[in-house]
Amino acid sequence: MKKVVLTLAIVLGGLTAFAATPVLVQHNTEVVAQEEFKEIEISKLPTAVAEAVQKDFAGAKIEKAYVNDKEEYKLEISKDDATKTLYADKEGNWIKK
Repeated sequence: MKKVVLTLAIVLGGLTAFAATPVLVQHNTEVVAQEEFKEIEISKLPTAVAEAVQKDFAGAKIEKAYVNDKEEYKLEISKDDATKTLYADKEGNWIKK
């Protein structure tokens, strides 16, 4: 009986050594460069951008307009108490961001 208890104690002691094995965790970090947009007057939007908004979002009102160094435009539009942010290039083509 003593041998069974001793054997059991040795086996359990050996299992705890495996349980103490460190687990390696890899963390992925994503860095996103934030573009600088400067607010501009809505009247200074290129005609192509304003026309694209009216064509694709009929009845929407441009609340704010921004531009960056690449001449990409960030537009905040509203329609029926809903707001949306859109991005377009100077030719009025939509950009996904």
